[in-house]
Amino acid sequence: MVKTVEALARLVAKAAEEKKAENLVIMDISKLSVIADYFMICHGNNERQVQAIVNEIREQAHKNGYQVRGIEGADEGRWVLVDLGDVVIHVFHREDREFYNLERLWAEAPLVSFGEEG
Repeated sequence: MVKTVEALARLVAKAAEEKKAENLVIMDISKLSVIADYFMICHGNNERQVQAIVNEIREQAHKNGYQVRGIEGADEGRWVLVDLGDVVIHVFHREDREFYNLERLWAEAPLVSFGEEG
């Protein structure tokens, strides 16, 4: 099985949706930065939900053979960064997402939709 960056992005989006992540956005930053190809941003409404979203992403990544390079902020559950190499996930508490507004900072990045395939 060939593992593509797009397949990884789909996998983490589905994992986040399974835990009811809200306002999920995937941004293609490949032409804007060397740190990753995609940013995924979403939020939960409380720390427990944020942690559940992160745990599901981590479990699905491991289960499907992807390496989690690092997770920062999981204990606090306010802004958690999950580094999967070419896909970086930001899972926010709703209030912190509104404050930091990463979408504005990366406004030049096109939004990605993978649809229902795969």
